[in-house]
Amino acid sequence: MKYLLDTHVWVWAFTSQMGKLGPATKAILESGDSELYLSAVTSWELSIKWALRRLEIAGRPDQLVSQSLRDNRLTPLAVSHEQAWLVGDLPPHHHDPFDRLLVAQAIHERLILITCDQAIRAYPVTLQWALD
Repeated sequence: MKYLLDTHVWVWAFTSQMGKLGPATKAILESGDSELYLSAVTSWELSIKWALRRLEIAGRPDQLVSQSLRDNRLTPLAVSHEQAWLVGDLPPHHHDPFDRLLVAQAIHERLILITCDQAIRAYPVTLQWALD
């Protein structure tokens, strides 16, 4: 299976907060059978929140994400024009541009989005509930 990590899932999984995730999600993240994707959207969101001092992580986002990509078999996912255009076709269930773009990427790339954001449940995207 192929999974896209929501930003908060990456933060919890790879910055010593794994205990916030449910057992099914932990099993997916630890399984060698799962393909895990991390979007450039996550780096964008982390960088902005870190610069605004609204994110507490033990290091610079660029260093932590780079290390996480290397050490945790995460596949980087760039943002395409097609994915960006798809955002405009999504109903306005969620007003966060980061989350809307992650939803569009998951739909476009046929990935399962791992999240615990309730607003995302309203979209036609396959989800893995992070607390399960």
